[in-house]
Amino acid sequence: MKDTLDQLYETKAQLIAVLSTVIGIGLLMLNKWPPAVEWLLAFPLPIPLGELGAGFFGFGVLGIYFQILDRAAGDRRLDKLISKAIRHEAPAFSGAVIDSLAFKPETLETIAASDDLLDRVAANALALRLKDKELAQDLYTDVRDQVINAAERWRDVDVSVSLRPWAGGPVSGPGSMFAATVRWEYKVRSASPTLRFACVAGEREYREMLHDPANTAVWHFDLSGGLAAEDPDVFELVSLLVDGKEREIQRTSRDGAQVYTASLGEKVPPDQEVTLSYTYRALVQRHGHELYLDVPRPAKGLHVQLDYASAGIRRMNTIDYISSSQRPRVEHSRRTDDAKTVNISFDGWTLPRAGVAFVWVLNDEL
Repeated sequence: MKDTLDQLYETKAQLIAVLSTVIGIGLLMLNKWPPAVEWLLAFPLPIPLGELGAGFFGFGVLGIYFQILDRAAGDRRLDKLISKAIRHEAPAFSGAVIDSLAFKPETLETIAASDDLLDRVAANALALRLKDKELAQDLYTDVRDQVINAAERWRDVDVSVSLRPWAGGPVSGPGSMFAATVRWEYKVRSASPTLRFACVAGEREYREMLHDPANTAVWHFDLSGGLAAEDPDVFELVSLLVDGKEREIQRTSRDGAQVYTASLGEKVPPDQEVTLSYTYRALVQRHGHELYLDVPRPAKGLHVQLDYASAGIRRMNTIDYISSSQRPRVEHSRRTDDAKTVNISFDGWTLPRAGVAFVWVLNDEL
């Protein structure tokens, strides 16, 4: 079916042809009417009336003829010309489109109207680059699910940890603990007006809470240490600041778990980036030989410092769980230094569930 513009064009052409034919017939009839001939003799014309009528009549008849017989042929010729022009300019068109998509992501956003189409474009582009469609699809799906489903993203994450012997238990042997004081600071557009910190004993509950976006941090305490996870000595949220302003902390507990909550404050809009700073104390089994710090959100820029000067640790090793082509920078203090520190820095993005583990050897074990 022809569109409205083509129909309007044909109607105008037909109307002009019909009007020209009617005018031509009218002039020819006037040329044969005696009263009109006598009247026109008083006004000499540059073109005889009969020739003028014949011209109009011929123009109208030919116009109708070409409109009826030549329209289809003209359309075919026009289609061929357009196809030839498109084939000739196709490389330039495709290059312009590719450049536009590569350097202007907003162009792709207007073309790909759905998330599903964007996902297919991204996966196919990665497949071409990797030359492995299955690998590209699995990689893209995994990264997409981790990052897009993340409730928020952190920037400039700075973590400081201090290990000290716990004064509430034995110095060594069964039940001996380290008291770890951990301070986090980072910038974030918080997805929730309430922050939650939990300490649980159950392994299954711990795993579930790790993947719950409502929780800011989750600490797992093994019952083999002889203490309960709901004991304030095991875990305590000491302070929480939002843009340097301290917030009130509320604590609830039950068998096998305790939860701390704090509010961002009513004056913080949901889309405003804030600086969160919080400090908690937690017990770590001395003979567990490991302290693991989990980064639960995608984070840009990570720096972790551990101080173990008074912990009776002979050697400290680090294991990073950061999947990246870039290697984190690890700096150990010299053995001759009084200060015993480890610094781990990473400038790139870390995916959710990334983290850093510290593994130690005690002096009394050598």
